Amino acid sequence: MLVVAPPVTRRGIRTVAEDALKAHRLRELREFLMSRRARVSPAEAGLPGGGARRRTPGLRREEVAVLAGVGASWYQWLEQGRDISVSPQVLDAVARVLRLSNAERRHLYVLAGLNPPAPEVAPEDRDMCDGLRRLIDTWMPFPAHIMDPYYNCVMYNEAAGMTLGMRPENSQNCLVDFFTDPLYRGRSRTWEVNARTVVAQFRASCAAAPEDEGFQALLAQLHEVSAEFGALWDRRDIEHAGQIRKELDHPLVGLLSLESTAMKVPARPDLTIVLHTPLPEANTAAKLEWLASPEGRRGSMYPVAG
Repeated sequence: MLVVAPPVTRRGIRTVAEDALKAHRLRELREFLMSRRARVSPAEAGLPGGGARRRTPGLRREEVAVLAGVGASWYQWLEQGRDISVSPQVLDAVARVLRLSNAERRHLYVLAGLNPPAPEVAPEDRDMCDGLRRLIDTWMPFPAHIMDPYYNCVMYNEAAGMTLGMRPENSQNCLVDFFTDPLYRGRSRTWEVNARTVVAQFRASCAAAPEDEGFQALLAQLHEVSAEFGALWDRRDIEHAGQIRKELDHPLVGLLSLESTAMKVPARPDLTIVLHTPLPEANTAAKLEWLASPEGRRGSMYPVAG
């Protein structure tokens, strides 16, 4: 008798695909844990070396389990890529024993099927300021600046000083200056539209870290210095950082049309790089090039930020 297989529904196709992805993730988890375990010597883990009788490169599974405070069978199942329940606390203990970097720890979470923890700055990546300075200086003659999580300006290039009015006497907080700097506000044709966007983005940042005292202090300061900020904050709008169109009336060259793009460097998740790209209209690129020229610098009405 001919047996006809039931038709494969879209739900069935999706389930098969999900199962295949899960199987791939668990295979990757097995290979990853084995490779990380092999590179940690007993001495690094605070264990006796074992002498010539030791055949296992790195740590044994049982040793990882003991050092992490988990059952030997459970860790074996984890490394075998079995579909078992895991907790962040246990993964952190395993990551500590295997001496995982922050990037590796987050990768372990993903392979185990959990949301990864917030990225952290690795010690070897803390001294990236020289490279980031070269990046924004190379962006000349277009404006660029870098902010920390609380919108404090870490550095900016000369074009940001000449066009956006960034200068030493400002508060050096980009959000506070947006609402309080008369020079920038006087130049911006798109201030009201952009104000709604930057407040919505700030609310998203605050919502992601509700107990962060730095955000709470900045929020209190903004309410104190700007009633307009308070009104926009009460709208409860939420947006993620991305691109913002800016139109500026520069006293020397007239209209400038720019598109600012906020970007993250994975190695420095505490910093945001904001690059301003000239839009085609108003001959903006040529105007920015002239402002950065010796003639344009001489004609500047305001100090050039260095």
